[in-house]
Amino acid sequence: MKRLLTVASALLVAALLTAPAEAAVPPAPSGMTLVFSDDFTGASGTGLNRSNWLYSTGTGYPGGAANWGTGEIETMTDSTANVYQDGAGNLVIKPLRDSAGRWTSGRVETQRTDFAAPAGGRMRIEGRIQQPNVTGAAAAGYWPAFWALGDAARPVGATNWPSIGELDILENINGRSSVFAALHCGTNPGGPCNETTGLTSGERACTGCLGAFHTYAIEHDRSVSPEQLRWYLDGVNYFTLNSTAVDATTWNNATHHGFFVILNVAMGGGFPAAFGGGPTAATQPGVPMLIDYVAVYQSSGSTTPTGRDAYAKIEAESYDASAGIQTETCSEGGQNVSYVANGDWLQFNDVDFGTGGVKDFVGRVASGAGTAVSGLVEVRLDSRSNAPIGSFALANTGGWQTWQSIPANVSAVTGEHTVFLTFTSGQSADFVNVNWIQFRR
Repeated sequence: MKRLLTVASALLVAALLTAPAEAAVPPAPSGMTLVFSDDFTGASGTGLNRSNWLYSTGTGYPGGAANWGTGEIETMTDSTANVYQDGAGNLVIKPLRDSAGRWTSGRVETQRTDFAAPAGGRMRIEGRIQQPNVTGAAAAGYWPAFWALGDAARPVGATNWPSIGELDILENINGRSSVFAALHCGTNPGGPCNETTGLTSGERACTGCLGAFHTYAIEHDRSVSPEQLRWYLDGVNYFTLNSTAVDATTWNNATHHGFFVILNVAMGGGFPAAFGGGPTAATQPGVPMLIDYVAVYQSSGSTTPTGRDAYAKIEAESYDASAGIQTETCSEGGQNVSYVANGDWLQFNDVDFGTGGVKDFVGRVASGAGTAVSGLVEVRLDSRSNAPIGSFALANTGGWQTWQSIPANVSAVTGEHTVFLTFTSGQSADFVNVNWIQFRR
């Protein structure tokens, strides 16, 4: 989730919204389409539509770090005491404290994990939100947030944080009249993204954000070079990160995939601790964050082929991003990727399939895996959480440099896509080396 920030203060004074508490989801920006929205028009006291949202409950993801990895102290629930629609077009997330001093609150996430900027295109996540209207000692420990995590966090409880990317669209702590934004990426601690701080806007002034609705948004723009992440407050671009801020692999691992959106109000933890701490006995429970709407927009991407030819050999070691992968000298010349096991993956950007469709793909693979060790080599498009479009099974081929070309049928594909080669096995041992892949018409 969000991490300690070393704050470089900067001022951005945003005008108060004059619109009513409930506003319609805005139309898509030019060149984009609306792909997801919720304006929370349910009856008063009702929970969320669980086909769109899931509730993250307890004190951490199953198998993940305790206290959500941040040191926050609340227990998240799906109770309508903590998370409910108010009948006036808003979602309410309300932290509460019981008579024993225990805090509860709410954390909700989109079911969808495929919100992504396509190659050559853009993605925008936007929300209209009122931060908890509490200040001073009564606000100690409050930590409302609107953010997104990379899709690969969902199945493993974010144990792969921060490499899979985190986009902090709105964070506030301790009732300060401000907003923080950040990209988390790379390795922790330190690394190219200065974790656990991340690459951050620092604290930006946000006049009236505690007492009125404002719009908070982020855009990932892959139509420009270098790529950009841009943060907006009431339509004003106040913070921009170029992809050149980090190495290409770190950027690609953090951004070139799907995301899911999160809304929550935490209590306590490392971030509030950096600004005075809390909660304390003086902290006032029951002050909510109100969300009028959440919307995600995407463009269709570039129609001009700019990337790899899907029908030429794609050398495995030419990947744009990866996890769990090493390279070594290949007996057939050049290099191959090696020591590949369950959960590892390769990413190839901007693979152009053209308009004629594709019949199958071939993987040039080898395996010296032990008895009963085998696995699947899978092809997925645009997100590692998408279903494979094709796969083949592999066991020992006679050695780690004993190569075979294995074909597999794939679903029809046209256009330009990010291609993921993913590896799945019921054993933890390495089971495959890969020299190249190629698609065939």
